[in-house]
Amino acid sequence: MTAISRTYTALLYAMAIVSGATLVWLMVSVIASVTMRNLGLQPAAWLFTSAEYGILYMTMLGAPWLVREKGHVHIELVTAALPEVLRRIVSRVVAAACVLVCVILAWKGADLFLTNIERGDFDTRAYYYPRWLLTIAFPLSFGIMAIEFSRFLFGRDLMHSGEAGIHE
Repeated sequence: MTAISRTYTALLYAMAIVSGATLVWLMVSVIASVTMRNLGLQPAAWLFTSAEYGILYMTMLGAPWLVREKGHVHIELVTAALPEVLRRIVSRVVAAACVLVCVILAWKGADLFLTNIERGDFDTRAYYYPRWLLTIAFPLSFGIMAIEFSRFLFGRDLMHSGEAGIHE
């Protein structure tokens, strides 16, 4: 395993860990907010805003790891009914479409990120938060997802197992 490969894998797993930690924060912030409201208190505005940001970060940072682990929802009903050769072709075509969509979204996300930096945009709801800190997640996550889907396109492993049903 090369240094680049190890660094890439470490980044992928670090993003997944941050995503998991964000899920814990979302649980804590929602419980705290509901408890405060039930006690007649007004939760701080930053509590709600941090939960909103957390949903974005959790989704975007966890998605590349889910692609690697085949954790995204997909239906095997059709691919399970196909002959082996045709199933391999369909799986590669789906992976190619996923790569294409991820590359486009990474490119548009990078454009949005650079626009936010150029303009000096801030999100000003509860506190001043540089908008580029939100939009950096788009090119990063979609770029890594494009790489992960490329592994199914060019590698030996397929996205689709050909087995319908739940296998966990």
